[in-house]
Amino acid sequence: MRAAPPSSPDVSARMSRQTNRDTSAERAVRQLLHASGYRYRTHYPVPGMRRRKIDIAFTRARLAVLIDGCFWHGCPTHATSPKANAEWWRQKLDRNIERDQETNAQLLSEGWTVLRFWEHESPDAVMRQVAAAVEWEKASRRKRQRKGGGR
Repeated sequence: MRAAPPSSPDVSARMSRQTNRDTSAERAVRQLLHASGYRYRTHYPVPGMRRRKIDIAFTRARLAVLIDGCFWHGCPTHATSPKANAEWWRQKLDRNIERDQETNAQLLSEGWTVLRFWEHESPDAVMRQVAAAVEWEKASRRKRQRKGGGR
């Protein structure tokens, strides 16, 4: 898909400032996780998919945390549709959603657990859900190891 020409210089400037990593939502969740003693990898490559990254990866637990922006990933509550270049944007945003589904499927096929959150969700609530999933995976791993079936 070729880039559509910007509808105005203001739009061009605004879009060039958009970040695709280390967003404020990601940083807030990471800070809470780190303060709680959790260690993780950031921008970890999705196995088998070049150019796709996991925002927060717990590699030993095989837990992928992705924090999606409401506009870019089609949040049912906050997504908006641009009026300028509307058809181009619809195709672009629809493709982002398809890409998210492909990434989920790939991670699941590789044995990862996928947790996706919206940027508007409370960082504290996200951190609690992630921590619970990490703890559950740790307990499951210990149980498998006691039975002799560890990874």
